[in-house]
Amino acid sequence: MRVLLADIKGREGLVAKDTIAGGYGSRFTPFSRVTCVFSHFKKRLEVPSIQLGYLAAIFARAGHGVVSTRGALFEADLALILSSLVDYRQEIAWADAARARGIRVGFLGLACSKMPQLFGDHADFLIAGEPEEAAFQLAAGNALSGWHASKPVSDLDSLPFPRWDLLAPGRPAWAFGMPRVGRRFPLLASRGCPEFCTYCPHRILARYRTRSVANVIEELAQLCDYFPRPCVVFRDPLFTQHRDRILGICDELLARRLRLTFECETRLDGLDVPLLEKMHAAGLRAVNFGVESISSQTLRKVGRRPVPEAHQRGIIAACHRLGILTGAFYVFGFADDGWESIAATIDYAIALGSTFAQFKILTPYPGTPLWKQLGPLVFEQDWQKFDGFTPTFRHTSLSPEKLRFLLGAAYARFYARPSFLANYWRIEGRHLRDLVDRLDRKAFERHTQKEISLMSRAVTC
Repeated sequence: MRVLLADIKGREGLVAKDTIAGGYGSRFTPFSRVTCVFSHFKKRLEVPSIQLGYLAAIFARAGHGVVSTRGALFEADLALILSSLVDYRQEIAWADAARARGIRVGFLGLACSKMPQLFGDHADFLIAGEPEEAAFQLAAGNALSGWHASKPVSDLDSLPFPRWDLLAPGRPAWAFGMPRVGRRFPLLASRGCPEFCTYCPHRILARYRTRSVANVIEELAQLCDYFPRPCVVFRDPLFTQHRDRILGICDELLARRLRLTFECETRLDGLDVPLLEKMHAAGLRAVNFGVESISSQTLRKVGRRPVPEAHQRGIIAACHRLGILTGAFYVFGFADDGWESIAATIDYAIALGSTFAQFKILTPYPGTPLWKQLGPLVFEQDWQKFDGFTPTFRHTSLSPEKLRFLLGAAYARFYARPSFLANYWRIEGRHLRDLVDRLDRKAFERHTQKEISLMSRAVTC
């Protein structure tokens, strides 16, 4: 059987799918010169789909031919399409074209699991839940139809490692401002999320589970064998949930002398200076974390545990001292939010001093507790606008126009200031010196000129 794995590339704005917003995806459309610069950095964070990487491994191990696509339509017996909310119309159009050519079509991912009405008429079957159990059935020759509930994988160590050689080849990049010799690859050391934030879709598909240290290290070793100096992007929503486990991973990386760099996302209260130092020694170069709001009361009302300000500042300072880039996430539009509270959060984002910041508008995603609470207030009928940057419900005190204005003000104030570039280049300079050590001078100059050219285009777009 010839299997076609489709991760359809978004055409409007900067579209990210797979594990973004739990799988619903996001779409960022630049609306000013400053947001063009932010988009320039953000688009270089792209990694291939980890869900399709696992499916490629499952089908290949069963002896089937595997082809991947970002939009081209090839001959195949079966096509599996990664679904999203933010780009579903393009995905169902591609599915219709594939079925017209006699290809059997199925959708997978959080979007089709929770919003089957958007995809059901355009596919032979929908995979609801984690897709691997259904993929094993398909690989064994069993036909699926309609809405198929795929059971979560109980033992994550039992899965074959993703087959990146079977997906569309990537290219070396300077993603997140960091020079890269090798390609970027996502990795899930765990699945689900143990927290209880009411607005987050990361925990609504399956329960939280972890892989063993040995299994994670084996995958990292395989990456290093196949690709020189890979950059690994841990897509776990809470990478440092178990401190001793992360120390074990770092100890093994150092003991085996695996030459890689990695990025992760976590809570700041899951980090301390000794842990950061060990992670940096093992290859950590960037860490993302949610701050969301300056108000502890606001956070508690949406099920998020606040992190003391002193700890936030201390960890960010330690990261910058070590040369670790930091990215903070903020959300506007909580129930208690008003003009003054959001302005205070913007001030706090600047004062906190993270290298990067991402500001989004609260979005009630289907399947989350927040959806049950705000569903009656939702006015937006275009599901593609549930992108994380567009107002979708009637706020008690902030109009959609005010929320959009505050979003633009946040990006303008954070990125259009000399201290942002100073903080960025202070850390970037370390990485550039490292790059010079590993590349010849001409290669370094080519990379530098390309980066300057891309930044110029971003500023003038």
